[in-house]
Order: sequence, then structure tokens, then C-alpha cells
Amino acid sequence: MTLSEIKSILPKLENVVFKLEDGTSVPEHFHVTEVGMITKNYIDCGGTFRNEKTVGFQLWNADDFDHRLKPIKLLNIIKLSEEKLGIENLEIEVEYQAQTIGKYGLAFENDTFILTNKQTDCLAKDSCGIPSIKLNVIQSACTPGSGCC
Repeated sequence: MTLSEIKSILPKLENVVFKLEDGTSVPEHFHVTEVGMITKNYIDCGGTFRNEKTVGFQLWNADDFDHRLKPIKLLNIIKLSEEKLGIENLEIEVEYQAQTIGKYGLAFENDTFILTNKQTDCLAKDSCGIPSIKLNVIQSACTPGSGCC
């Protein structure tokens, strides 16, 4: 989800609700403690220079159980971050503390923001000697139900 997408969703909501993909709810008393632009400059294992930018949100659970972040408040935090930090319309990456700090993508479904799992990957498989999997499609005159397969 991009920053412009969340900005278009928030005004339509009564509450801001986050869940993990496994259905676990982020407690209702969470805080958004950071909104910022994250820039990552690095060299992959194949020697290629890479530059990635994302918008970072950090969710944090406090002990103030009566706290509830309203959509307009989050929208105002986002707008202030855009003004002060020059944040672009980029993909959102969410940091959330479970057993350790996790990084998640963000999706939206049924009035709920879903923290989507992210995976690591080798960006230079050809340089690292990691074989790519190729599927061989065999053309056949067989059709389902013909008895030849």
C-alpha cells in the first residue's frame, strides 16, 4: 500500500484497526510513534548498487489502555511528516514489535489494515550460482476426460 492509498482510506474510517496476516489483532491502544522516509543504499551479493525508499510507520503498544488513535489524527501525522520531511508517495513498511521488531507490508481489507509478511530474497541469483527454476510446458493433444493422459 502506498502513502496516497492510506490517505484516501483514512477519512472513510471510524477507527484505525491493524491485524497481522494470521488474524492476531494489534491492541487497540497502539500508538504510531514514527512516520518517516526510509532510504536504504546497499550493494547486493552480486555487486550491484541498489537504492530503496519506503515510508516507515512504527506501531507501539503502551500501557495507556484507554488510548485510541483516530483516523483523522493519523492523517494529520502523515500530512505533517510529508510537509516537514518531504516524504514521497512510496510503499509503506510497518515496524511492529512482536517477539522482535518485525517489518511488514501493508494491505487493507474489510475496514482493517493488514500487516503483511515480507520475505528476504537474493537479488543476484545469477551471480551467486543459485539455479532458477524453469517450468517446461509440454504441448499435448490430450484433453481432460479423453483417457490419453
